[in-house]
Amino acid sequence: MASSLNPISLPGYLTSFKETSTNSNGSFSPSLISTDLTQRSQLFSDHKGLTSSSWNNKTPVLAHASICVAKSMRWWEKTLKPNMIEINSAQEFVDILSNSGDKLVIVEFYSPGCGGCKALHPKICQLAESNPKAIFLQVNYEELKPMSQSLHVHVLPFFRFYKGHEGKICSFSCTVATIKKFKDALLKYKPDGCNLGPAKGLEETELLTLASIGQISYNLQVKSTEDDLLLKDLNPSSKNLLLA
Repeated sequence: MASSLNPISLPGYLTSFKETSTNSNGSFSPSLISTDLTQRSQLFSDHKGLTSSSWNNKTPVLAHASICVAKSMRWWEKTLKPNMIEINSAQEFVDILSNSGDKLVIVEFYSPGCGGCKALHPKICQLAESNPKAIFLQVNYEELKPMSQSLHVHVLPFFRFYKGHEGKICSFSCTVATIKKFKDALLKYKPDGCNLGPAKGLEETELLTLASIGQISYNLQVKSTEDDLLLKDLNPSSKNLLLA
């Protein structure tokens, strides 16, 4: 009597074993199935990284991590108002002063490492907001040290006031404790212009000094030996910078 085999129902992921788990006569072999299942189970575990040490030892694993840290705003960049301008070069500084017309221009020299500058910054921003007709120029001493030294800035924070044809009208240093000095100057030299002539900007000797150290383009020729001596005396010194 011919024997017959009952069909074996295998899970879906094992149906592919049918061809590799049969005898030469086409019938299923339990031993072959057992061997095949063991091998494939081991392979499955290898890929899952659960049981095989050889997977971890021989197979390189590449991990890619992407960390995105938002750049926080530095203190001198915070709460700036529309009439506050960060100066990036001596030429830009000279050009803005020369083209400011009769507007009041207030120049602040600061340093990122100056505690007094940092403490004073919010107050200056408030004053800039309440005086929109004035122009506030921010000069980073560390970034523009040759220019700052040539303008005899040796203590920070330091301020220079310019207005129209008069040019520089006052200069001083102040901190939060002496902010009244700044407010008094702002009240005395009101931002409203008077249109008496073009803006003067820097003194001619200051322009010549900046030109001599390659900070600006200035073509005016020195006319006498006295001017040469004056230009030599105006070169930046190596004085120590005082921070408030």
